[in-house]
Amino acid sequence: MTKTSFPGAIFAALVDNTEGTGGLSEKQARHEPANFLRHASSLSMSKIADGLIDPKLVLSWLLTHLGASAFFVGLLVPIREAGALLPQLFTAPHVQGMTRRKWAWVAGCIGQGVAAAGIALAALTLKGAAAGAVICAFLAVLAISRSICSVSYSDILGKTVGQSRRGAATGVATSLGAAAVVIFALVLISGLVDRAALVVVAIALAALLWLGAGLLFSTLWEEPLPGQSGKPVLSQLSVLRHDAQLRRFIWARGLLTATALAPPYIVLLGAQAGQGSFDRLGALVLASSIASTLSSWIWGRMADRSSRKVLMLSGVAGAGALLAAVALDLAGASGTIWALPLVLFVLMIAYHGVRQGRVIYLVDMAPADNRATYTAVSNTVIGIALLGSGLFGALASMAGPHVTLVIFAAMALGSVVVTRGLDELGG
Repeated sequence: MTKTSFPGAIFAALVDNTEGTGGLSEKQARHEPANFLRHASSLSMSKIADGLIDPKLVLSWLLTHLGASAFFVGLLVPIREAGALLPQLFTAPHVQGMTRRKWAWVAGCIGQGVAAAGIALAALTLKGAAAGAVICAFLAVLAISRSICSVSYSDILGKTVGQSRRGAATGVATSLGAAAVVIFALVLISGLVDRAALVVVAIALAALLWLGAGLLFSTLWEEPLPGQSGKPVLSQLSVLRHDAQLRRFIWARGLLTATALAPPYIVLLGAQAGQGSFDRLGALVLASSIASTLSSWIWGRMADRSSRKVLMLSGVAGAGALLAAVALDLAGASGTIWALPLVLFVLMIAYHGVRQGRVIYLVDMAPADNRATYTAVSNTVIGIALLGSGLFGALASMAGPHVTLVIFAAMALGSVVVTRGLDELGG
């Protein structure tokens, strides 16, 4: 009787189907259980760090506390989103030229760790405009480092974890990461620890977690394969011309950005209704973290069966939450203690479904030798789309949050129609 190893036992418990190689080479398949755990553990540490240093919530509060102007606070999300997505078209050729692409992810983690440490140091030593400028600069370094992780990860996951088991790895990591951030949110809400001190400690911890994630991921067993010669940056865009499914996927993903862009407008509804506690840091972190904890592993397992259907369900759920927010506000219920937190909770479930579904669909759709290019092109186009979020902010200031939320709901519903035309890749 063959004794099952500890990684093998955990692997079998967390995935639906351990039979077959899942498209891996025989040599790579022998290392899959241990690699699965390294993926889940490293990604968990990275996602905890993400939650502890969230620019939309944590860094925005920190800059306000340090006396930085609204100008610097307003730069945080554009720097984070554009910096993480737009450079990928330039970094993808270098990643494709590597024989072991795990080292790109390791380098990205180290960069994020160093940048997070710089942010913590700036928070301890600087005030006002100086703090705003330096923290934004370190955030740019963090975002570019993150782009290296993003463009390499889909390819590494596809090489080291078999198809129909990848969603379980990312889902477990997301849920474990979110569960840890729930603890952070509860401590923030409790008021037992000085909030400013807690935020700085959390950012320093994020730095250590990224460094630890990089160290652990460096032990991943990745079969060396000949690196590909890097393509000129603009020639990578040719995949859009040749692959209609990729164009449709990017179109669907662009529409689904509504789930990421809408939360500030729900907070605005609460503020207008006089629900001052709703926009506090701990409550927002808690709502997002609980939604992620409860949904991400389930979304990941569902994505292994059909990532296309996960994207469709997420679009429907996101649209429903946004329309409910408008309806509740018009009915005068947005000032209650339950209405908008419940809406935000459902919206975050939809958001995490989008994240799980899009990652798995792209990995399964892209040719094995061209995943980095597919990821880079997709993320660069979406980065440009996200820069247009300022347009929605202007729209909200002129027409109010109701109009903006209805537009976001229409985008989410439109994504369902577009996603229906994608090929079914699950299983």
